[in-house]
Amino acid sequence: MYTKSIGLTINDILRNHIQPNASFRKQSVLIQSAAALTMIMFVTGLINGIFSLITFQNKELRQIGCGMYLFASSITTILTITMFTVKFWFVVVTQLYATINLSILRTDCVFIGPVSKLCLYLDGWFNACIAIERTVNVAKGVHFNKQMSKRIARLIITILPIIVMCTIVHEPIHHDLFQYTTQKYKLINNNLTMNRTQENHADQSKRSVKESFEYEIEHHVLCIIRYSRTLQTYNTITLFCHLIIPFLANLFSALFIIFGTARRRSTAQSNQTFKEHILKQLSEHRQLLISPIILLLLAMPRLLLSLISGCVDPSSNPWLYFFGYFISYIPPMLVFSVFVLPSELYRKTFKDSIKSWRQQNYRRHR
Repeated sequence: MYTKSIGLTINDILRNHIQPNASFRKQSVLIQSAAALTMIMFVTGLINGIFSLITFQNKELRQIGCGMYLFASSITTILTITMFTVKFWFVVVTQLYATINLSILRTDCVFIGPVSKLCLYLDGWFNACIAIERTVNVAKGVHFNKQMSKRIARLIITILPIIVMCTIVHEPIHHDLFQYTTQKYKLINNNLTMNRTQENHADQSKRSVKESFEYEIEHHVLCIIRYSRTLQTYNTITLFCHLIIPFLANLFSALFIIFGTARRRSTAQSNQTFKEHILKQLSEHRQLLISPIILLLLAMPRLLLSLISGCVDPSSNPWLYFFGYFISYIPPMLVFSVFVLPSELYRKTFKDSIKSWRQQNYRRHR
């Protein structure tokens, strides 16, 4: 057995830059910037999720599978950004105050990380389901069965979280806390400090210091993951599947819609060539190609960090890993921007829902 984590966590990136028992104002620029960005992302993601939820709570939009997937995706958006924020503040608070109960730290280690990953994966799979639903709609045309689509969507929304959970169910079992101490030596005369990490079972002889020095012992607790090589390989394959398969589903769906529509129109409108119809469809549906590519690029830092996390020291270039980690959480925040704003129907539904809510609120306070 050996110790290796899946992905570079926010704990790995920030823990060496947090000053224990110091006020937040005395923390480094990295920690203060991370806190500010976390709250900005939380507010932005929460607003996007709530706006999407307001849009797709409309029963008319949920008469087909696409609306139901978007409704579920709105919920996972709120859950993902909430768990992301909770995880960040757990890391900061637990590193600031070493006296926090171990059961609370174990909850963070065993529960919050896997749940965040579950929500993140679900969001990607729901996007893939939306793309597949659109493809089936285009392929079937007037023969598209809305009732069947709704039944399938209800089944998938029920089963998909269970399937994704099964792929990461082993993670909490292999998460554990690791305790160690750091010994800080202080030169009494001029307050010069020297740091040295010491394991709990270190040689007793190293504790003796000269009379001109005094030292403080600081206790630290880390969340570590212990995997066999076979399980680590499985985790890497699983990570690729959760990222690449939804991307491919979105990409091939977009290509099918563009080329399928162009082929049908070239048959009906022979005054234009097939190539001209393709170019026209690419112009009309370019967002279908751009969106999955952008989502993949935003998710790539998470994949890269997971592959290199075992052979790099995150403290060597914290800003790079900091931005990479935060960028990977942007895709769940884009549901409203990617799906609602470009659609005239969804925009109208959202505006009508807001207008209806204002009218009800006005009547209630009259």
